[in-house]
Amino acid sequence: METFADNIFLIGFMGSGKSTVSGLLAGKYGMESMEMDEAIEEQEGMSIPEIFKTKGEAYFRKCETSLLMSLAERRHVVVSCGGGTPLQKCNVEAMRRSGRLIWLTARPETILERIRDDHSRPLLEGHKDTEYIAAMLKERSPKYEAAADLMIATDGLDAETICSTIIEKIKEMDGEKC
Repeated sequence: METFADNIFLIGFMGSGKSTVSGLLAGKYGMESMEMDEAIEEQEGMSIPEIFKTKGEAYFRKCETSLLMSLAERRHVVVSCGGGTPLQKCNVEAMRRSGRLIWLTARPETILERIRDDHSRPLLEGHKDTEYIAAMLKERSPKYEAAADLMIATDGLDAETICSTIIEKIKEMDGEKC
């Protein structure tokens, strides 16, 4: 089974498909899968909304950075990053040291459809509409773009197709023939 030496960091807005794709990608290529939000919840013993409410967003962002630093010596991990992870320069630098950053994109309408019934996203609670999502995307997209080694639009694609595209693009970046 083929595997990749580097870690693969999936970045992008909430609902862009990072969690779904990370598990499938890891399984297909014999890699470990890590959901950053789940790892932080386990470490902190509380949900992301509880962390935001009791300790604040700044504390949560420090947990993200700490987790990324711990990945510096690991390989063969597909990481589904929280939507805000690549907004901090130190996080991008930590990810670059051990892997590739793949930006998964989706239109606001697609994101809303995917997250409509999900209440684990504190930054969207009370703001689940395309206008709010579009505004957040507009604000975050320059950071995502600056961080990304490559970008893949996920609208209308199944997870299998997204995974195949990621692998094909990584091979192209590495100069391999598909």
